[in-house]
Amino acid sequence: MRIIGRRLVAGAIAAAAAVAVGGIATSAYAATGCRVTYTVTSQWPGGFGANVAVTNLGDPISGWRLTWSFAAGQQVTQLWNGSVSQAGTQVTVVNAAWNGNLATGAGTAIGFNGSWNNASNPAPTDFALNGTPCTGSVTPSGSPSAPQSPTPSWTPSPTPTPSGTPSPPTSPTPSTPPGGTEPTIVPDPSWTCNMPTGIVSPTRGRLVLRVTGQLGAVREVGTTPYGQRRLLDVTGGSFVGDRLSGSVLTGGLDLELTLTNGSLEVEQINVLRASDGTLIYLRSCGVAPAGDAPVRIVPDFEAPNSSPYAWLNTGTFVGTRVVDTTTNTLVLTIYDVAGVSPTEPRIQLTDPAGLPHQSWNCATGSGTRGASVFTASVTLGSTLAVGASKRGTRTIIPITGGTLSGRVTGSILAGGADYQLSGSTTTLDARYTLATSDGELILVRNCGQFGRLVPTFETRAAGPYAFLNANTWLSSDPGFAPGGVSITFYERR
Repeated sequence: MRIIGRRLVAGAIAAAAAVAVGGIATSAYAATGCRVTYTVTSQWPGGFGANVAVTNLGDPISGWRLTWSFAAGQQVTQLWNGSVSQAGTQVTVVNAAWNGNLATGAGTAIGFNGSWNNASNPAPTDFALNGTPCTGSVTPSGSPSAPQSPTPSWTPSPTPTPSGTPSPPTSPTPSTPPGGTEPTIVPDPSWTCNMPTGIVSPTRGRLVLRVTGQLGAVREVGTTPYGQRRLLDVTGGSFVGDRLSGSVLTGGLDLELTLTNGSLEVEQINVLRASDGTLIYLRSCGVAPAGDAPVRIVPDFEAPNSSPYAWLNTGTFVGTRVVDTTTNTLVLTIYDVAGVSPTEPRIQLTDPAGLPHQSWNCATGSGTRGASVFTASVTLGSTLAVGASKRGTRTIIPITGGTLSGRVTGSILAGGADYQLSGSTTTLDARYTLATSDGELILVRNCGQFGRLVPTFETRAAGPYAFLNANTWLSSDPGFAPGGVSITFYERR
């Protein structure tokens, strides 16, 4: 399930509420018992976040099911560390693959985002683990007890009741969730996201930024040499955090790859405009085990060194990426995890054997130009200048469309850009998508210094343009064309 939460609003941070609820277990064959702590970590108009910590007080169990009901119509919209279903007010959460075994005295925790009616958000009072009400007491093995009515003993979270329609502030203070219990995810060595020893649980850090992107088209490229490729266009949005807020510019790209073993690898590029007009380049790398959601991401920021946001250049960040195609939104929730070390449990991701790995870096190659393959006439938007940052001076030239001629005909889709980086030399890094006249999609990345551009293409492995998937091409430098530039791609000898 990939569903999103909502934007935080300042002043709507609820205090923790410890909840011990339930009745007494009745099994004559095993000691049963459990304890639950329910914590509202944040709340905003229409939405809230919560953690549920459960401790097994009885005999060891292998595989668990936690249930509860909401009293005021709340709905779970996103959950991690388990699988969730909801029928009316009744919520059922089943363990994830890695946290199903609970020894006596052991615990686990889940977190979720939910929706509420802005009038009342009471804590649940009827938690049960594998059918046993969670009272904080134990029914001993061999001594069955008659069922008793639950006797709740809990203190609800103090939750703000909005009066009128609140207005989101410019710079709210997000909540800091308690120490996360999600596993450390260790990426495959081919796609480390610059955290080869493991991407820690984001909620072990401090929440600093929530980015809500509006999606345009969601396009299925098909099965490429790397796996199943999906392309999501970001057409705008907003972000809000404890030290900055602003808008998401149109033209962002989210490249999602589902490997044949079900795990995910994600690359995403967005441009943020802070409320004072400062531009920030954001490139994120992400991974997720098969069947897991949300995607664990490692965001990388480039902000102007002279701006109030230069602290983004040196921070250590981890977050989550959640896509909701029903509302066409994409949410990045980003935490500062400086000083947080990987811990157990760990999930090691391994790419399928025998398949090529997608590359994070630009392709390189040498040779001479052979026959031309096709020419792209690219239309461009106004240049955006991030300015001098940690890697050099970043300049972004949005791609707004264009046409193709030669062995490949069709159009260039709006979205993406040339993300140029200047220092002692200038390196071009253009990302965009081709739509052929016969309905195929081709992802393009054209990188390198002037005179040494090496393009790579990714398209359907069984499609008519599969020959482009081979890394055997060269590119001309961009030349002037009406509304933008013209680029010709060549065979490499």
